Amino acid sequence: MSRCDEIVLRPATSEHFDAVIELRALLLEGSEANYACVSVEERKLWRDAYSAWLRDVLSRSQTTQLLVAVCDGRVVGCVTGFVDRRAPGPDCLNGLCGWVQSLVVSPAFRSRGLSRVLMQSLMEWFEGRQVGKVVLQSTPAAEPLYERIGYSRSSEYIWTWPAREQRA
Repeated sequence: MSRCDEIVLRPATSEHFDAVIELRALLLEGSEANYACVSVEERKLWRDAYSAWLRDVLSRSQTTQLLVAVCDGRVVGCVTGFVDRRAPGPDCLNGLCGWVQSLVVSPAFRSRGLSRVLMQSLMEWFEGRQVGKVVLQSTPAAEPLYERIGYSRSSEYIWTWPAREQRA
């Protein structure tokens, strides 16, 4: 375990982007998940696309939040949240739906409650935007965390459809 005197949570800035890419790579590279890259070419493509997205979206979006946990100047955790407007339904009357993506903590900083703190901070951000419902996709390892902080497994099935250029 790495030592750290103080971990600070804050919105990410461009100085954090390279570290965030490396953290997200823990989810997207070397995984058996259907969203993980399977080749060196895919690795480069997602990293380049994500880097461009970070610079574009986070500089101007009021509906996207990327939080980082910083220890002694080093990013050791991150989580991203999005808010979109969907058609209202019984489970989300105002149509404002949040989505959590890429909650990742550096292996040396796991099992210290950092994931919980990142999620609680993101949930406060969602509440400040009057989000009616928040959804996420989980790894098996993270399911107990989500259950402890009040999430429940949905009965919905998630299906994905790759855009034309992704099916080639």
